[in-house]
Parts: sequence; structure tokens; C-alpha cells
Amino acid sequence: MRFAMLFWAGFWAFLLDQASKYLVVHWMGLVRLREIDVLPPLLNFRYGENRGINFGLLDSGSEAARWVLIGFSLAVCVAVFVWTLRRSAGHRMQLSAGLLIGGALGNVIDRLLYGYVLDFLNMSCCGINNPFVFNVGDVFIFAGAAGLILFEDRIADRRKKAP
Repeated sequence: MRFAMLFWAGFWAFLLDQASKYLVVHWMGLVRLREIDVLPPLLNFRYGENRGINFGLLDSGSEAARWVLIGFSLAVCVAVFVWTLRRSAGHRMQLSAGLLIGGALGNVIDRLLYGYVLDFLNMSCCGINNPFVFNVGDVFIFAGAAGLILFEDRIADRRKKAP
């Protein structure tokens, strides 16, 4: 299978995102407790319902906005998948694309099931109190996007051709 790395990276990113949300939010009772200090201030669990995009942007709370964000996320997943196929991407690009797609699909499932994305991770450091929460899928989306930029083949081609 030519794109096995993309598939498995996406599968595991999706599964880890959904499992972590279930474990922390439901099994550990974060939905009821609202906050659990794990390694304060570095790592805390804080319950969050994100109806918008990053940092609550575009949070209108409307059903139309929910479906627009679902559609946009799915369009990005398809675009990244097709782009990766057309590039005949190597393993690092496939891994990056899979992480991005798996994380995005995890957030899509949340929007379909709950109407919002479940967030629970909160990290602060060095006297700075971070009020924002995120989830494991967001980490995979960020890592995947960074990987797509860092491992893009044209950059590697330019380095090879440089004198």
C-alpha cells in the first residue's frame, strides 16, 4: 500500500484524540469536576467546549457556524490528502498529513456528536497563566501542519540544487 504511513498516522492520531477525550472528560469526570491539576502549573486538565476555531475565534454558537466549520475541516482533510497523493509524498510528508487529518477528523467527530469540540489540556509556565485549553487532536493538527511545511519536497529539492 503506497500511502500506508498516511493512513496509519491518521488512524492513530484520530484514535488517540478520541480515547484521550473519553478518558479525561468522561471516565475521570472532568465534565463534572471542571478542573483537575495534574502537574501544576505545567499541565492541568480544564474542561472546555470550543464552538469556534482556535482560541474560540468565530464562536457564534449557531448551528450554521457548526456546519460550516465541519465542512471546512472536511475540505481541508480532502485537500491535504489529494495534495499528498499528487506530490507522491515520502514517509515524513505522509506522516505529517496523516497527523493533521486524524486530528482534524477527531474534532469533526466532536462537532457531530456534541455540537462543539471537547478541550481539556491547559499548560502554563514561568508565571504566565494560560487561560486557553486545547486537545490532543489540536496537537496533532499543529504537528502535522508543521511537518508538511518542514518536510515539503520542494524545500529539499532546492537544498540539493544549491551550490
